[in-house]
Amino acid sequence: MAPEMQPHLQPSPSWSAIPMDLAVLVLGLLPAYADRARFAAVCPQWRAAARQPLPPPLPLLALPDGTFYSHPYSKPFRFPGCGFAEYKSICSSWLVFPRDDGCFLVNPFSRATVTLPALSRVRLRPPNAVAKWSDVGEAKVPDPYIRWLHISESKNLHISKLILCAPNLVAALVGTGHTSQILMCQPGALSWSVRAYDRCKGFEDMAFYQGKLYAIADDENLLVVNISEDHKTGDPQVSRIGQVIKGDPWYPYPLDDNTMPCKKIYLVESFGALLMVRRAIWCRFVKPGVSGEVVAGPNEFEVFEADFKHSRWVKVSTLGGDQVLFVGRRCSRAMSVSHYKGFSGDCIVFLDDDEQNRVDYLYDEEYTSCSAYDIRSGKVRTCRPKMSWKRCEEMDLAAWLFPQDG
Repeated sequence: MAPEMQPHLQPSPSWSAIPMDLAVLVLGLLPAYADRARFAAVCPQWRAAARQPLPPPLPLLALPDGTFYSHPYSKPFRFPGCGFAEYKSICSSWLVFPRDDGCFLVNPFSRATVTLPALSRVRLRPPNAVAKWSDVGEAKVPDPYIRWLHISESKNLHISKLILCAPNLVAALVGTGHTSQILMCQPGALSWSVRAYDRCKGFEDMAFYQGKLYAIADDENLLVVNISEDHKTGDPQVSRIGQVIKGDPWYPYPLDDNTMPCKKIYLVESFGALLMVRRAIWCRFVKPGVSGEVVAGPNEFEVFEADFKHSRWVKVSTLGGDQVLFVGRRCSRAMSVSHYKGFSGDCIVFLDDDEQNRVDYLYDEEYTSCSAYDIRSGKVRTCRPKMSWKRCEEMDLAAWLFPQDG
């Protein structure tokens, strides 16, 4: 009997044999940074695909204890081999670690680092600046406006916002409580630069937009920060702060039901436009004569676009069906989600992000999570899947971390 013929078996193709353009297409459909990291770890060919231009992944949610969420997953994780539990701020894709002898930034994705001066090392302009006094009759009283000279020695001095504007330019909002000032430096510099006699303001946010630095205060005035170079040291410095839009803000007032809105403001660049996001947190006050705390309640949002031609804020009723604003005190960004299945746009994803020394109210719940405000309906919904964490007693911030800058 003739021997049975065995079929010729072809070896199974390797996953690494997937064409580069197909691998890039698959990566571009993955919204989570964690999935893209796992994809890139399979083989050198897929790792090369991950280095190609891709739609940005959704941001990570960073918690003060050093744990992270990779949206849309609800399970927290930690970056391996790194102790990130001591960061105090976030700058786009960088974790900020202030120290007495200096400040340094760590990129947890690339492990790159940037060194900055300590907040105790600030170069005044002019260098011989002293605290001013004003004559009132025969008495001398302190300058009525708070300057950097008045807060520089405070133990509560902290960075509330940090921006890497360019490879050779860093801007920071530094202050105490509700008042802060704009400081400048270069990465690796020995000191910051500050205009000693500029009054500290209730700065709410800052953004680098189309090559210029803008800041917004609680009065909703939009300010442009003109930057020059110190002719002796070559270091960047603020040469002038000018108003480009005069705000028309509302101020909180109590209603008959003992509620009052507390306001937060964010600056966000959104596909060529500079937006101001006004957030109202409706708080419940105790009745007169009754002891108790102010308790935070529902959130409402309004969005305005900067009309530089007419120097005004223009209210917008939609962001577009594919755009989402991720807003937070440390870092905010607009993203398109049209290429991600199951994600709807025209909404604002926000955090309960009260900053230490700026807390005007408390919460009656022990745990918190991120939520989404639908601009069309005006309703708030909890993000799915739900990512929740315990509130910190110190009210340190949860914040968005954007891996596309890594």
